[in-house]
This record gives sequence, C-alpha cells and structure tokens, in this order.
Amino acid sequence: MATLHIRDLKETVKEKLRVRAARNGRSMEAEAREILEDATNRRETQEHVYHRIRRAVAKYGPMDLEIPPREPAREPPTFD
Repeated sequence: MATLHIRDLKETVKEKLRVRAARNGRSMEAEAREILEDATNRRETQEHVYHRIRRAVAKYGPMDLEIPPREPAREPPTFD
C-alpha cells in the first residue's frame, strides 16, 4: 500500500474530516481513505442528460410540435 502525506490542509477541513469520521465511526485516516476511494471510483465524465435524451429520440426524426395559441387569462376569483 502507498503512503500519502497531505501538507497545508486547512484547519477547517481537518475539523470537518474529524467530525465526519466520528459520525461514521471511523478514524480520520480511514475516513480520508474512504473519501478518496469514492472519488476515484466515480465515472470520470458523466454524459449530460440533454445528450442522452437527444440520442434516445433521434430515431423518431425531427419533431415539429404545434404550439397551441394562447388564450386570455381568466378573471381572478372574488371572495365576496
């Protein structure tokens, strides 16, 4: 296993790590290890949902939707 030393860590970050570790029942070292493992196991780039939707509907071709005309707003209710 490798050893990693982190210098110039802000006191606020260290304190938050200490609290998080205590909340999870781990040492600060174990908590930092868990955070690093989670961060490195995530997919590098997630495709934006817009691109996934565009690809899913592309097989249907262009969609020209008819936009209905706007109607006048109704009168607000009166509470007489």
